[in-house]
Order: sequence, then structure tokens, then C-alpha cells
Amino acid sequence: MAKESMKAREVKRAKMVAKYAEKRKTLLAAGDYESLQLLPKNASYVRLHNRCKITGRPKGYMRQFGISRIQFREMASAGLIPGVKKASW
Repeated sequence: MAKESMKAREVKRAKMVAKYAEKRKTLLAAGDYESLQLLPKNASYVRLHNRCKITGRPKGYMRQFGISRIQFREMASAGLIPGVKKASW
């Protein structure tokens, strides 16, 4: 399980990206790269990293569900995800 500080850092970055999104878009369209460099580093969407909503695990993330593969498997086996069942043939 990820440290709470790591999860909080990702939330903080997401808020900052949303805050500066319009300004970044305007500066990019104008080609004003000097002003773009003056924006905070965490305002760039490239610095965002997907994390599991439950555990905060950064790897094995499934976009469709917003959780890691491990949590997905546990929840699917417990029948907590509608429409998902274990394959058998």
C-alpha cells in the first residue's frame, strides 16, 4: 500500500494541472515558450501518474476501473464489480 503522502501528492498535482490548464493551452497556442517555462513544474499534465484509488499502487493500473490489477482481481472474485466474472472454458 502506498504512503498517504504519495497519494496526497498526486491529488495536489491533479489540482494544479486543472488550475493551469487554460493558461497553458493559451500560451502554447501563442507559442510563448518563455512564459510557459515560468509555470510550476507540477502544472504539466505529463507529471501526473495513474494510481489505484484504493491502495495507491502506481503499477498495474486498469484505466477502465481506476484500480490496480490486484484489487480488480479481489473485487471481481468477491462479485463486487458488476458484469465481471471469472472466465472458464
